[in-house]
Amino acid sequence: MALPLKLGIPKGSLQNATIALFKRSGWNIDVNGRSYFPEIDDDTIECAICRAQEMSRYVENGTLDAGLTGKDWIAENSSNVHVVDDLIYSKVSSRPARWVLAVPFDSAIQKLEDLKGKKIATELVAYTTRFFAERHIDVAVEFSWGATEAKVVSGLADAIVEVTETGSTIKAHGLRIIYDLMHTNTQLIANHESWKDPAKREKILQIGLLLQGALRGEKLVGLKMNVSTDNLEGVIELLPSLNAPTVSPLYQSEWFAVESVVNTHVVRELIPRLLKAGAEGIIEYPLNKVV
Repeated sequence: MALPLKLGIPKGSLQNATIALFKRSGWNIDVNGRSYFPEIDDDTIECAICRAQEMSRYVENGTLDAGLTGKDWIAENSSNVHVVDDLIYSKVSSRPARWVLAVPFDSAIQKLEDLKGKKIATELVAYTTRFFAERHIDVAVEFSWGATEAKVVSGLADAIVEVTETGSTIKAHGLRIIYDLMHTNTQLIANHESWKDPAKREKILQIGLLLQGALRGEKLVGLKMNVSTDNLEGVIELLPSLNAPTVSPLYQSEWFAVESVVNTHVVRELIPRLLKAGAEGIIEYPLNKVV
């Protein structure tokens, strides 16, 4: 039997967000202390925790059938893996992170060409080296074990290549961004041989489908309300929805129950407008998944 599927969960900053995403998708992952093999309530899956930086290598060589890691680390390792799904989530926001080139705020460096002969500190060494080599800009790229922003502040490097979601940490260290090298997000990846296995492929597709559904559900909410016959058309015109709002007659009355799914960012503006249009008893509720 081909299953169970060996699934890699990223260790570090994405670990808690990944486990929370799986919970919304229908799987409970229990990390016991320092164990690298957490329990999951699915007999067809075996979980292993490893650093996102190494995930694609383990998936590529077959140690893992599938895993979640950043697009950046796949590029860094030049890994030959099958990308199943793009999953945009993080510990901070629901937008892709950026690898940026930053220099001290008062630096004379304004553009990429100004870095010729300079030193750059980064954890993304291979990708950064290729990036500048392709542009024929001679730079020295050295690996940074962490606290990369401090390298330029203390004069150990002329610039850094660092990942950021909001840019606030970069600015807080007195740096300014002069170039975006790469936008990255989490990806569900699979080993090519595992992807050819029908049972494992079906399981990986199930995981991708429900993770995407949970991420979609995070951006949407459900709205329910009661609306009289006289106000129905006016309320319907205000309601965005995935297809069309659901309208059901209330028992022995001239009223209707109206239900719709809308983006979370429009709700605070929409509810007052619905009330003015005659909607009553409005209920907002969260969605686990939208598939």
